[in-house]
Amino acid sequence: MVDEDRQPFMSHLEELRKRLIACAIAAGVGFVICYFFREYLFGILIAPLKAVMPEGERLIFTNLPEMFLTYLKVAFLAGVLLSAPFIFYQLWMFVAPGLYQKEKRLAIPFVVASSILFVGGALFGYFVVFPFGFKFFMAFSNESVQALPSVKQYFSFSIKLLFAFGVVFELPVVVFFLTKMRIVTPDFLKQKRKYAILMTFVLGAILTPPDVITQCMMAGPLILLYEIGILVSKTAYRRREKESNGEDTEAAL
Repeated sequence: MVDEDRQPFMSHLEELRKRLIACAIAAGVGFVICYFFREYLFGILIAPLKAVMPEGERLIFTNLPEMFLTYLKVAFLAGVLLSAPFIFYQLWMFVAPGLYQKEKRLAIPFVVASSILFVGGALFGYFVVFPFGFKFFMAFSNESVQALPSVKQYFSFSIKLLFAFGVVFELPVVVFFLTKMRIVTPDFLKQKRKYAILMTFVLGAILTPPDVITQCMMAGPLILLYEIGILVSKTAYRRREKESNGEDTEAAL
């Protein structure tokens, strides 16, 4: 009995290993491609900060290898974003064997929706949140003190925010599958709305710079995404109930 239980477990691990290797190869290919454009990509990344820095000022690096390592990190992260659709597809293929046949048809919508929401969240952070956040921090420069942002600190800070926004924008997809798995229902989400709103501001305080504007700029989209999640949950719930009723009818016949 133990051996019979062990075999499916080991097969799942082997499948996971194959999927992870495929994801790593895709990210590696994306890294090689993006490395040729490393300076251009880094220029795009620092553009929001450069826009609010005094004319003539530049970012600094204090360790000799720092700029080279930063270029590597920029190329790697850009490669991950480039290969995101393939990575989401591999994730879907890993969980697909445990789904019903009708649910397996959601592969393409899952990949497309996940990719669009992740990239959309990162773009929202870049174009909307970054300008306000960096302007807030640079405002502390005066005749007595001067801001000298380093490449390493800026990269770490900006990437953390970009990925945070990318992940939180996946909320509607998460809600859809939680509904399909019978973990949540539309009524449950409605009942917990006030707690969810509170949590959005807590997350905003944790993930964004310590000022009210940028915190609200994360909390606002999260609240909107939560409401969209309720609508998505309703659709998934009705479809699940319809499929369940259909299966019951077939079983009765």
